[in-house]
Amino acid sequence: MRMVIGVIVVLLCVVGGFTAMGGHPGVLWQPWEIVIILGGAIGGYIVMNSKHVLMDTIWAIGSLFKKAPYSKEDYLELLTMLYVILRQGQKGLDAMAGDFDEPEKSAFFAKFPKIHKNHENLQFVADYLRLIQLGTKKGHELADLMDEEIETIRHELFETPKAIQTGMADALPALGIVAAITGVVKAMGYITAAPEVLGHMIGGALVGTLMGIMLSYSFFGPVAAAVKTRREAMLTYYVCIKAGLIAYLNGSAPQISMEYARKVIPFEVRPTFFEVEKAMQAAKMSA
Repeated sequence: MRMVIGVIVVLLCVVGGFTAMGGHPGVLWQPWEIVIILGGAIGGYIVMNSKHVLMDTIWAIGSLFKKAPYSKEDYLELLTMLYVILRQGQKGLDAMAGDFDEPEKSAFFAKFPKIHKNHENLQFVADYLRLIQLGTKKGHELADLMDEEIETIRHELFETPKAIQTGMADALPALGIVAAITGVVKAMGYITAAPEVLGHMIGGALVGTLMGIMLSYSFFGPVAAAVKTRREAMLTYYVCIKAGLIAYLNGSAPQISMEYARKVIPFEVRPTFFEVEKAMQAAKMSA
């Protein structure tokens, strides 16, 4: 919804401001200049990026029209699941070895549907719980390993927003100049035409510069930033898992470990202490 509202505001302000100054809105409609600008940007984008990034770009832009990647309920479910596992860990995690080896088939993980349906998140948490179950005791060593994997995930997640910024947003102003120059070249072919005809053609040519700058700073630049922000929120999910597991390995009780994990969650989706406490009490009752 914010994307739609933003686009409408940009168009209303640019076209409305131009019209209010006495300009003729029809001059701004230069479809072939738009083809030159966007076609050149898309062509260059295809050349510079891998198939994975190209496919991910479509998915990433589409995701901007959806809700945030994780809600308070998602984090509450994660904290509850980790609490149940770490509470079991005080007695020993060997009984859950099968759950960690094949988490997708695990009846235990199936009790937490938001986590269970996300293969990457499920595999991430299962891998590190398996290491704890196998006997990992040094929290700093596991923290270093988790940092390395999170950094790898960060690199993969940020490939697409970086590509949108460098391959589209940064290229569009220059392509706008290209479109303007082609329009001026065309206008020079009508140099003997009436002044109003020539003026209209040159004005239309200069729209290319306007389009390139506007598409860069009002559309693709903000889209790249929005995708990056969304993916930073996705990365925080892994950081939350890390905080809880490392606190546990460093000797904190499961309940305290979940407070460490809760504190790294962004404020707008962070469950309160009492909400987490209530969920953990409910987990105890159902155990």
